[in-house]
Amino acid sequence: MGEAMIECDGLTKRFGTFTAVDHVSFAVQRGSIFGFLGPNGSGKSTVIRMLCGILEPTEGTARVGGRDVLRDSGAIKEMIGYMSQKFSLYDELTVNENLIFSGKLYGLNGPKLRQRRDELIAITHLEPYLNRRAALLSGGWRQRLAMACALMHKPTVLFLDEPTAGIDPVARRELWDLLFEFAGQGMTLFVTTHYMDEAERCSHVGYIYMARLAICGEPDDLKAMPDVSPPGTRRLDVTCDHVTTALQTMRNVPGVRSSTVFGQSMHLLVDESVTEAQIEEKLRGVGITKTEIHEIGPSLEDVFVVLTDSLTNQRRAR
Repeated sequence: MGEAMIECDGLTKRFGTFTAVDHVSFAVQRGSIFGFLGPNGSGKSTVIRMLCGILEPTEGTARVGGRDVLRDSGAIKEMIGYMSQKFSLYDELTVNENLIFSGKLYGLNGPKLRQRRDELIAITHLEPYLNRRAALLSGGWRQRLAMACALMHKPTVLFLDEPTAGIDPVARRELWDLLFEFAGQGMTLFVTTHYMDEAERCSHVGYIYMARLAICGEPDDLKAMPDVSPPGTRRLDVTCDHVTTALQTMRNVPGVRSSTVFGQSMHLLVDESVTEAQIEEKLRGVGITKTEIHEIGPSLEDVFVVLTDSLTNQRRAR
């Protein structure tokens, strides 16, 4: 086990009678990419703001780089970078002016400021846009600029709050290439996201639901939980034409516990008694004659769907 760069123990935040974060505990190791997931309003951004020293916890403790978020907030702000959901940029300033301004906020001046600006321009490939106002950049390039601004002071921990929301798939992939590069250099990354493919790329993930941390661990360990693939079941990928028609058909088949469209195929959770031949026969009955069926393992999306259903049912039962 490596050195913990982020540690939470019973971290809680209340606003009056409303509990936004309820006794959350986890640790993030140096050089890892920690994915923090959960529905909108579940408490993700509030956790980040407490870890960054922006919000004061109501209860519990948190440490970043060994520093207490309450007692050492000033020192923490020097060691972290924070890229918010709304890209904290000055729209009337150019790309170059945003970088210079961010550097000066962190006390950089003269040759050190210019050197760091040039390093980040090279990393993020912003050179063609240096004289363009931030307001005129596309979403992907705004994101690169926001990241460069957050990295001006060489933070050891970088918080990214839904950094890929609203940008195109190519820009998303390029961002993740940068994150892997940073992690390889020893930076610790804390990323909130709604994208399951991004969660799969994280070394550890946590899932927060209705203010409480439901689960935390490595993706492969979470997929192996018994609740995700109950004993006596298996998961199937069914590729066929007219997948939406096939989905409606499968939902009425005894032994099919869940079904969902995944691209050009269906993912089914079925009892072991359900055979490929039975599925093919049911689909032929609605005019679907070409099918390919093979067994698959669960995805992180399956994990979070199962968890959400279980937690929702628990709340209703109270």
